[in-house]
Amino acid sequence: MKHATQQDLSSWLDGLARTATLHAPRDVEGIILYEPVSGSGDIVFDYSRPKMSAKDIILPATEALLTIERRADEIAFTEPQMEREQIVFGMRPCDAMGFAAFDAAFLQREPVDLGYARRREKTTLIGLACPQMWEECFCTSVGGAPDDPSHVDILLTALPDGGGYAVNGVTEKGQALLADLKTSEVEGEPPPPTLHTEGVPVLPQERWPALFDDDYWHTIAERCLSCRICAYVCPTCRCFDVRDELGERRAGYARFERLRCWDSCTGANYRVVAGGHNPRAIKMQRLRNRFFCRFNYFADAYGPTGCVGCGRCVEACPVNIDIVEMLHAVDGIAGEVQE
Repeated sequence: MKHATQQDLSSWLDGLARTATLHAPRDVEGIILYEPVSGSGDIVFDYSRPKMSAKDIILPATEALLTIERRADEIAFTEPQMEREQIVFGMRPCDAMGFAAFDAAFLQREPVDLGYARRREKTTLIGLACPQMWEECFCTSVGGAPDDPSHVDILLTALPDGGGYAVNGVTEKGQALLADLKTSEVEGEPPPPTLHTEGVPVLPQERWPALFDDDYWHTIAERCLSCRICAYVCPTCRCFDVRDELGERRAGYARFERLRCWDSCTGANYRVVAGGHNPRAIKMQRLRNRFFCRFNYFADAYGPTGCVGCGRCVEACPVNIDIVEMLHAVDGIAGEVQE
């Protein structure tokens, strides 16, 4: 296997930070987040899972899609351009799997989201395999794995006792980036990750519609606060709102921005239409939609599952709505329905 020492890896990352925007796990007031870094000295190399996913790197929480300027009788439209390449280091495989879900939604169906496509093209993913499945994780139940290389350009695996990293150039883009990393060939293979002994039952997409009217959704929704934190920490939630905001305005000149902002189907006003009608007026309908989107609607529309098994929503929910608990419950309900 190809091997890189910690020193050589750090030097390589320092070089990358000089030529591109480098995002990596960083300690922000005691919380690990994917953040821009100036070099390897800012990076946390030993961590479990960042508190937030990396999705804001390719789908920012708020971004300008278009700037509109009016001068007298002339109107000019300007789209933001991304000139600088960006690299994400230390991406956990589950978060990379979330990027693959975004690609399916924004790139593989017409019309292609051009803003997303430009940002995604200029983004290189350097994954770091998880040494184990963390307490809330269930990535192996949704087709992933702690050391899954499928959705990254490079996969690194930390070797025991500070022994450096196993290096795997997965894509051509990744192999080209590795040209400047000093590596050596050594005997052996990286250690396999520690897995949970029991998986989580995940119903096939086609079995979910039979559960749509079950009373279980009323029971679990009694706890929901519609706070939307589950959507904001989720690597695959992609719902957004678009709004126009007035900026500078003076005689003969006005400037507007068309903004895209994260939104969530669990929000009380998410589905409100002109005239005030809300087709999902109660919490049960909204929470049910969230789970159906994860395991039925997304797969039906785009192919991959809408859940990567990272467990962030379990950790973040203030009222302990547990997606693993839900999956076990609906598996039992589906068995009763089938009988």
